[in-house]
Amino acid sequence: MGGGSPDRQGSTFTYGPYNEVVPAGASEEASVRYEFTKPLIYATHLERDIEVSHWGGNLALEERYWLTNQGAQLKENFNRVQWAATQYYNPPTSALRELKVPLKAGSMNPYFTDDIGNVSTSRFRPGSGSKNKEAMLELKPRYPVFGGWKYSFRIGWDADLKSFLRKLGNTPDGGHVLKVPFLEGPKMGEGVSYAKVEVRVILPEGARNVRFETEVPLVGVEEGTHRTFMDTVGRTTLKLTAMNVVDEARDKTLIVTYDYPFSAAFRKPISIFLGVAAVFATAWGIGRLDVSIGKQS
Repeated sequence: MGGGSPDRQGSTFTYGPYNEVVPAGASEEASVRYEFTKPLIYATHLERDIEVSHWGGNLALEERYWLTNQGAQLKENFNRVQWAATQYYNPPTSALRELKVPLKAGSMNPYFTDDIGNVSTSRFRPGSGSKNKEAMLELKPRYPVFGGWKYSFRIGWDADLKSFLRKLGNTPDGGHVLKVPFLEGPKMGEGVSYAKVEVRVILPEGARNVRFETEVPLVGVEEGTHRTFMDTVGRTTLKLTAMNVVDEARDKTLIVTYDYPFSAAFRKPISIFLGVAAVFATAWGIGRLDVSIGKQS
């Protein structure tokens, strides 16, 4: 075995060369110690909803996060006064202070809430649809998330459906193709990893023959229904589950194709009309009742 002290060039240490290498584990263990003063964001669970509305021409997206910081932990108890004083000179810290979420061009109406309610410490920079410039949603949690701490929240926004949905021509059943990112969310220099990701695509009521395609490895696929206001049988829902997802999934797309007949588009207006008519008929019937106590002449 050759070598001795390592050769140092800047921040690089070179050991060897070694001519005789013993089997792994037969020698003493080596430990490496280094300083890393940035947060390590790990999402134990992410729920992402993509709701398609043909009548409103809107794509509503909502993401619910359960985050934890796997960075260095505090040695002592947290001091809010001391933390506020150190923010004037911005020292390096492993605490999570801000999240930046890039959104597609044309995104609008964002919101940021947690378990308490609305969080006002956020800033939205709308992009330019004409220049295809992405929007930016900057989030600041209610408190700095140090190593070992957890924080759960939800964000949501709307987008123009025309940018993601295309209608297939010459299809008698009204074929549509929806192309959306499989994963969006925070984009950090250190990266974000996800233990479990659930993507739920909520299609219009009456959609059928649902098919999908994605490059992200999946562990579960479910198809069901989701009932909202004035629905009859419920909206068709496609739920996809992935495990151990990393930031590379941001570049992956989810393509969903489905049939939406012309007659299905009138299901909700008809149900609204029948509901309003039922209310007026009930009110008219109650008004015709005679609830007086005296004798009838």
